[in-house]
Amino acid sequence: MKITALETKKLPIKLKGEFKIAFTSIGMAENVLLRIDTDEGISGYGEAAPFVPVTGETAEGVLAALELLRPGLLGRDPFGLDTIHALMDTALHGNSSAKCAVDLALYDIIGKAAGKPVYRILGGENGLVQNGATIGIAEPQEMAREARYYVEERGYRIIKIKVGLEPQRDLEALRLIRQAVGDQVRLRVDANQGYTITGAIEALEGFAALGVDVAEQCLPDWNLEGTAQLRSKIRGIDLMLDESLHSPHDAARACRIGAADRFNIKLMKCGGLYPGSQISAIAASFGLRCMVGCMLETRIALTAGLSLVAARGNITDADCDSFLFFDEKQTGVTGGFTVEGDMFRLSEEGGLGVTVDF
Repeated sequence: MKITALETKKLPIKLKGEFKIAFTSIGMAENVLLRIDTDEGISGYGEAAPFVPVTGETAEGVLAALELLRPGLLGRDPFGLDTIHALMDTALHGNSSAKCAVDLALYDIIGKAAGKPVYRILGGENGLVQNGATIGIAEPQEMAREARYYVEERGYRIIKIKVGLEPQRDLEALRLIRQAVGDQVRLRVDANQGYTITGAIEALEGFAALGVDVAEQCLPDWNLEGTAQLRSKIRGIDLMLDESLHSPHDAARACRIGAADRFNIKLMKCGGLYPGSQISAIAASFGLRCMVGCMLETRIALTAGLSLVAARGNITDADCDSFLFFDEKQTGVTGGFTVEGDMFRLSEEGGLGVTVDF
């Protein structure tokens, strides 16, 4: 089998409302969908969800990167994942979401050719995954109302709360949320690099007292040493890295210096399922658990992320909930998984099992 063509489509996504995190507010995303065709009539779909503050990419940059990669990809065997990733890394530094689009399309092709869903191609046996829901920064009372809605109306048992502006305000929001959802719901927080070490210690001690089990990316992405220092001072709550973790090399360094209890693997940051699997393996060798998170993604990338969760024993959590923030009809992407409460069942169709209006 050989790659014969690459086709791209820019996809604007309008959110239902502004979604605020510690360093920005988001109301619109612009993704790039990719179709890779082969000489055996099998096509695969991939997606790039660039996010300038994290991946440094724009949709226009992704399109340019894919054009640069096109000559090297044409004629390649789509099963040659290691060779193709090496080719992409040699041709382009960074550009991780563009590389992710290629990676996902290749896995979709491989799954379709084998007649197996991607989660089975990755080594999984059970396609049922529990997912969490995320609450953006707003007035504390509004955050508590939203958390109650996801728990009581949508059936979610894991809630992640965006924090990172000011420790006492964040603690007020968490106290109200805990009161709203009760003690049986798991709470996590994500500071998106918003704290100093002093502020993080103040906040984390309060979060731990409220039963928060994981705190994500408390410090700036470059400060792995500071995160290791923070980890040595805090008890009762696991520290997770997100923006600090892009590549398998980042994962190895973080493990060596003891900077994390957990990793948040995002396919858009690392370049797809192939390097995401490598990060999971590195974490497992150091006894770390992982979560798979997402950017503002359609069901193409979300299905891929959930597939990685289903396939790896040390990936124990999923935060693949971006479809909650926009009307999916605007994407033209359906399938991939079905939803019942917070349990997501992956499609048993070959590949990602998505249908794309391309």
